[in-house]
Amino acid sequence: MIDLLQTYWPHILAVVSTLLGTVAAVHVAMTKRDVRSAIAWVGVIILSPIVGAVIYGLVGINRVRRANFMARRNLRRSRLRQALAPYAIEPGEVEARFGPRLEQLRRLGDKVAGRALTSGNRLEPLLTGDAAYAAMQQAIDQAEHGILMETYIFDRDSAGIAMADRLIAAAARGVEVRVLVDAVGARYSTPSILSYLKEGGVRVAAFNGRVITGLRMPYANLRTHRKILVVDGALAFMGGMNVREGFCGPDASRDTHFRVTGPVVADLFAVAAEDWTFETGEVLKGDAWQIRLSAGEAGTVPFVRAVASGPDINLEVNQRVLMGAFSVAERSIRIMSPYFLPDNVFLSALATAARRGVQVEIIVPSRNNLAIVSRAMTAQFEAILKNDCRIFRANGPFDHSKLLVVDGRWAYVGSSNLDSRSLRLNFEIDLEVYDDDFAGFIERRIAQSRHGAEEVTLDALRARPFAIRLLERVLWLGSPYL
Repeated sequence: MIDLLQTYWPHILAVVSTLLGTVAAVHVAMTKRDVRSAIAWVGVIILSPIVGAVIYGLVGINRVRRANFMARRNLRRSRLRQALAPYAIEPGEVEARFGPRLEQLRRLGDKVAGRALTSGNRLEPLLTGDAAYAAMQQAIDQAEHGILMETYIFDRDSAGIAMADRLIAAAARGVEVRVLVDAVGARYSTPSILSYLKEGGVRVAAFNGRVITGLRMPYANLRTHRKILVVDGALAFMGGMNVREGFCGPDASRDTHFRVTGPVVADLFAVAAEDWTFETGEVLKGDAWQIRLSAGEAGTVPFVRAVASGPDINLEVNQRVLMGAFSVAERSIRIMSPYFLPDNVFLSALATAARRGVQVEIIVPSRNNLAIVSRAMTAQFEAILKNDCRIFRANGPFDHSKLLVVDGRWAYVGSSNLDSRSLRLNFEIDLEVYDDDFAGFIERRIAQSRHGAEEVTLDALRARPFAIRLLERVLWLGSPYL
């Protein structure tokens, strides 16, 4: 056998390479929806025999297969729809209040998002880490039944320990507590906060992997980027804020989080509970996990919908909702994002809106926490500016907020960045909000960041050294995986 291998190993290697490459290339052709992605992967497979096919098998298959789990989820979702029926929007309500264009967007959301647009919700903005963590800790301290938390980053620093101690204390007094942290995000601090929580009696899990032994390799490139905290089935927190001390103090990084009450809490809980069940197999049921809806509070916003997206049956849901919003915009589209690296389809939708007279303004940080991403973003700016959009670099501390508003009437807030990772690879959670007052607040929040910002111009971009511009374009080529 050894003699045979020594004699024919080139032939055996050629056969193995051909078989692996053929299988991988066929899989690419049959499953990839984007032709550029398909061509790129086929190129990797052909130019790197065996290695290319192995790399594709590890990180190129970007769909989580959850068939049996999804079937059980659909059954639970039917029960959820029944519970939310009293808060559902009557036909014609959106059109009567906001006009036919937003009625078209409502119809799109019904089809794409698969969750009800509900009334009787309240959203309270939390504009700093100090404010957000204090509100979350107070809610945890007052919990009586169950606490479910899902987040991307939960650092083992002063902010993380303070939050963890509250969760440990809640578990000690008999509250059911579950904490799900992304396996990649859990590695942002060493040792991980998960061991600290587990030793304190809290049930924890790492999404899509094990912090010590490694990632679940078939889906190693897929992450939960959601930030959800649900307390007693009545109160929720969501938005863009991870748990880390960098958001605390007078000179801290900025972000925007939200305290949520009303029927949309049920959807936020359902999303986090589905992820917990997928990772652990435990179905959260019983009195501790009952939804205790409270609607009709003072200051409620008219209509809110939870929009969950991710590389499963919710693939590109957030992008489809946003593309729909751009198509119905009449006056303005204002975007604030720390990482603005969408694909050409997304940019074409913005350009089309701008060229029919819609004011399109994009605010990004002047100082980014990820220098590589900042360089890659800049590589796209010239094409964006050529299409009548405006770009501003906001000064001051790094702002991690993800905010978008259309015509001062419709807002989109949550965890989604506007890059390929958030729009295709990550599990995200956002809220679409139909409300003049709330959308007006988001516009003012964006305007505050734009005040004193430096507007990006074509002349300034072109005046930079060629070597810098070339570096940015090279980094831009890897933007889908940044």
